[in-house]
Amino acid sequence: MVITDDTSSGIPAVVTQVLRRTPVIDGHNDWAWECRESRSYSVEGLSELLATDTDIPRLRAGGVGAQFWSVYIDDGPDGPSSVQGTLEQIDWVYRLVARYPETFSLARSADDVEAAISSGRIASLLGSEGAHSINDSPAVLRMLARLGVRYLTLTHVNNTAWADSATDEPRHGGLSERGRDYIRELNRLGILVDLSHVSPATMHDALDVTDAPVIFSHSSCRALSDHPRNVPDDVLLRLAANGGVVMITFVPQFLSEEFSEWADGPRTEPAPVVTISDVADHIEHARAVAGVEHIGLGGDFDGTDIFPEGLEGVDGYPALLAELAHRGWTASDLEALTGGNILRVLRATDGAFSNPDPAVPVLEL
Repeated sequence: MVITDDTSSGIPAVVTQVLRRTPVIDGHNDWAWECRESRSYSVEGLSELLATDTDIPRLRAGGVGAQFWSVYIDDGPDGPSSVQGTLEQIDWVYRLVARYPETFSLARSADDVEAAISSGRIASLLGSEGAHSINDSPAVLRMLARLGVRYLTLTHVNNTAWADSATDEPRHGGLSERGRDYIRELNRLGILVDLSHVSPATMHDALDVTDAPVIFSHSSCRALSDHPRNVPDDVLLRLAANGGVVMITFVPQFLSEEFSEWADGPRTEPAPVVTISDVADHIEHARAVAGVEHIGLGGDFDGTDIFPEGLEGVDGYPALLAELAHRGWTASDLEALTGGNILRVLRATDGAFSNPDPAVPVLEL
């Protein structure tokens, strides 16, 4: 394909065409948490340019058609508070959609996403980051499903009672037997199993058990940067058989070992430079190992304090796609990345989500 640059923006015409046909469906954004921390959960004034990574003008400029809003709370020791905090995060998303109905539409399914995009709105999906949010209660999990939560990240930085995190001392050797039952219950409910934040052993155990596609909502490639939050190649290889998607994140600590060492240190020297090219390298590696049908984007905007040069906010997606286009990616390749793959995974699980198997739940109270 011959790439013709739009001389006014520097973005190749193919990128504009791709974003018009298949806008970005991003796997992870912490705007709800940021608005908790800096705005006391207010949804006022979000149509203006803000100091946060996310606002309505830049979502539009970035070609975002759908967003999994992370409904996240710190994974501290107080389980009931985690449930409350998660519900407050969900409430924020509902209020966001109600306050800006011309911009956002609540979405639970692939059809909802497509309808929102067709109407010129941004589909708003819910993803719960860390199973501490359910306080080891299958009943809470089932209620989150009723509220529209479409994925559950099995851990955050700490282990849960039934799954090992990537950033904690192993406790279960992956998933406990109860953890395996949780995977079956997630499958029954149509909630996607999100393997970002979990240990490689947990990744493999979940892939052994699940009968539905999994996702990594915001991770990158361990072969390029040996960070525990990244995905090893032996796991990426299993995504093709599973049908799942790894959504490459923009967090510099996961993209560059040099940056990770700086971030973990005193930060007295200038930060090593991480660029859009580094993100593109991780995307291309995931594509080479897992296949173009199994990649997506999960920026983690408003979830960390520094982003790669050129990707400082949600308006940066066109520049990233331009980098890939200049590396030879075709329109169909880019459309798979921006939204086609994760939309396929959603559709594959929509039936269970809208009509769970009426059999006795895998997990009782």
